[in-house]
Amino acid sequence: MNELLLENVTKEFPTRAEPLVVLRGVSLGLSPGENVAILGPSGSGKSTLLNIVGTLEPPTSGRVLLAGEDPATLPEPALAEFRRRRIGFVFQEHHLLPQCSVLENVLVPTLAGGPTRPEAIARARDLLARVGLAGRLDHRPAELSGGERQRAALARALVNRPSVLLADEPTGNLDRTNADRVGRLMLELQRQEGMMLVVVTHSARLAGLMSRRLELDEGRLREAGGQP
Repeated sequence: MNELLLENVTKEFPTRAEPLVVLRGVSLGLSPGENVAILGPSGSGKSTLLNIVGTLEPPTSGRVLLAGEDPATLPEPALAEFRRRRIGFVFQEHHLLPQCSVLENVLVPTLAGGPTRPEAIARARDLLARVGLAGRLDHRPAELSGGERQRAALARALVNRPSVLLADEPTGNLDRTNADRVGRLMLELQRQEGMMLVVVTHSARLAGLMSRRLELDEGRLREAGGQP
């Protein structure tokens, strides 16, 4: 099955004194169609955990498995291809290319696979329609509102049909109305696409939309106490 499994993941960073331990034996399992919010104070290691799941940095020990494959064992070219095919990212900053149109931005993740195919363009157009940007295909990011830019970034994250979508404070720069819209839209698309979704957030409102809420505290992951 196309599951995501974290098995006893630890992460340490060297310092001049003793190592800084950020994650202590974190384990987690998700199946296709499931979603989870990870809460915790700033500096608790939430983004580090997301980077490890996203193969942007390796764990110190333990392992991450996606569909039974451990990406940490792959050489760099194969790892980059694994990340491109399997993982979608949405960040607090939209990271859209200012010189490119909305449609071109959404197609950027497809370029590593060679010339853009007609089916990739059709997929990008469909996603942009689903996030309410069908009339903005030729606009540049500067011509969009903050909410529209984040919706374009969401479409870009989904264009390669990833197995797991990782969102790091995806509504952190938005006002309440746009944050609610982006959060609900992200969940709607996740359910339609049948992928897994991991959201790191400070927002109790966004976390409350997720079916499961966990808290990272002193490097350990536990069920969040009560309703956020």
